[in-house]
Amino acid sequence: MAQTEAKNKADTPAEKQGKTGNIPPMQIALDLIDLPRAIQIAEEAVRGILAETDDISKAWVEAGTPLIKSEGMNAVRELRSKFPGHTICADMKVMDAGSTEVEIAAKAGANVVFILGCSPDSCISEAVLAGKKYGVKIAADLISVMDPAKRAAELEEMGVDIINIHVGLDQQVLGFKPIDLVRDVSKSVSKALISAAGGLNSETAIQAYEAGADIIIVGGSLYKARSPEESARKIMQSLKSGKPIETKEFLKYDKDHLVEAFMKVSSANISDAMHRTGELRGLKPVWEGEPGKLKFAGPAVTVRTYDGDWSAPVQAIDHANPGDVIVIDACEGETAVWGELATHSCISKGVVGVIIDGAARDIDDIRKLQFPLFVRNFTPTAGEPKGFGEINAPIVVCGRNVEPGDWIIGDESGVVVVPAKMAMEMANRAIDVNERENRIREEIERGSTLGQTAYLDKWDVHK
Repeated sequence: MAQTEAKNKADTPAEKQGKTGNIPPMQIALDLIDLPRAIQIAEEAVRGILAETDDISKAWVEAGTPLIKSEGMNAVRELRSKFPGHTICADMKVMDAGSTEVEIAAKAGANVVFILGCSPDSCISEAVLAGKKYGVKIAADLISVMDPAKRAAELEEMGVDIINIHVGLDQQVLGFKPIDLVRDVSKSVSKALISAAGGLNSETAIQAYEAGADIIIVGGSLYKARSPEESARKIMQSLKSGKPIETKEFLKYDKDHLVEAFMKVSSANISDAMHRTGELRGLKPVWEGEPGKLKFAGPAVTVRTYDGDWSAPVQAIDHANPGDVIVIDACEGETAVWGELATHSCISKGVVGVIIDGAARDIDDIRKLQFPLFVRNFTPTAGEPKGFGEINAPIVVCGRNVEPGDWIIGDESGVVVVPAKMAMEMANRAIDVNERENRIREEIERGSTLGQTAYLDKWDVHK
């Protein structure tokens, strides 16, 4: 079996790449909650791996923790039945009763059982003994371990077969990556195999391998893909060639690329990522053009003013930088604090959108400019530049707090605000929402329905 292949610690990453056929196994992490969907994705991904390697030992199949919690050991049994001869992994995340949980996973058909590396030593020792008793390998997941390299050496000494460097979903959205951890841990163990997991794709899988990983664990790049087969093939091609294959999917964005990230997703995706919060309700777009043209995203320049006082709103244009969004609290007023000339000035300055919890006029002329302007009220009546307002102060718009620098994203569905301190996390979570929807969309296009894909009958509340 692949998991028993000896690890030659004399191999450097460069030497690994130079060995003909020395391709690491890819572990297909099925972190879903419905078994039929998981099996379908696994079948496609396995086809992609075998198309590139024709070696069954290179295609491992994992019952992810969500799948095990949803379906129990039946998930492992079904995977064993569907994929005879493959290495089947059970991501149990054991932290107590090590012997018992290893036993049930082994008897269900698992070859590798995952426990938590932060478990008590007594739990780990029991798991290792049970692994020997039932003929399975024990993998210890280092997620949340404070000193991964030190703990990896301790786990190896206790008899753990595989050390798993795992950057979890909730860490990936904050910018954490597994590559550096793999490199550090690889130096601290001599016998145990190393697996790596954490948002790996056709660009980053080869980096993890070169850093010292013996097993490449891939989850979202497969179960969120429109074609898991094609995605698996690209990853295996990169591992074979030793070269990353560029992808525009399954990426995580840092704070310097938030515009690009937010422009990839909808306001609905962001609302979902924020647990149905963030919407600025009661606004309507002045112009509704062809789909996608209304889309904008940028940091807020905030304005507090009063009904009809357009001095601060207009002066805010001069304070704004290209790419900014002007957000105006005008007390839900019905007298205009904005018009066509201000809109024209925004276009010249590079402002990408304007939000007004109040009124605007010159609606027909603004529509001709095709500018993203969302307001509460339309009116022909202008106010006066009285000068009582403030620029870049905390404001309340449509019942939501907005501070300078918060991110404002709008499209045909509406406008949402994302606090600046959460922007990178929410951008990446919204991308995750979008990618999962893309997979569901693909299944619907193949003949399913939303209700069937979501297994609504199964997940309805039962009392």
